[in-house]
Amino acid sequence: MLSIVLAVAALLLGCALLLNVWRLIVGPDAVDRILALDTMSVNVAALLILFCIWAGSTLYFEAVLLIAALGFISTVALAKYLLRGDIIE
Repeated sequence: MLSIVLAVAALLLGCALLLNVWRLIVGPDAVDRILALDTMSVNVAALLILFCIWAGSTLYFEAVLLIAALGFISTVALAKYLLRGDIIE
C-alpha cells in the first residue's frame, strides 16, 4: 500500500513540476517566475523526501535541507532585488 501511495504522490509532484516549468517559461511577470522557482524548490524537496521514504534511507535528508534553504534564500534575494534594485545595501 505504501508503494502505491508513494507512486501516486510522486506522479502528482511531477505534474506540479511540469506546471511550474510552464509558469516559469510563460509567466507574464518576473514575480510569477520567482514564485514558480520557489514552488519548484519545494516540489523537488518533496520528491527527494518521497525517494528517501521509498528507498528506506536517510542519506538524502541533508540534501533536502540544503535545497529548501537555498530555495528560501534565493526567493528572498530575488524579491529584495525586485523591490529595491539592489540586494546588498
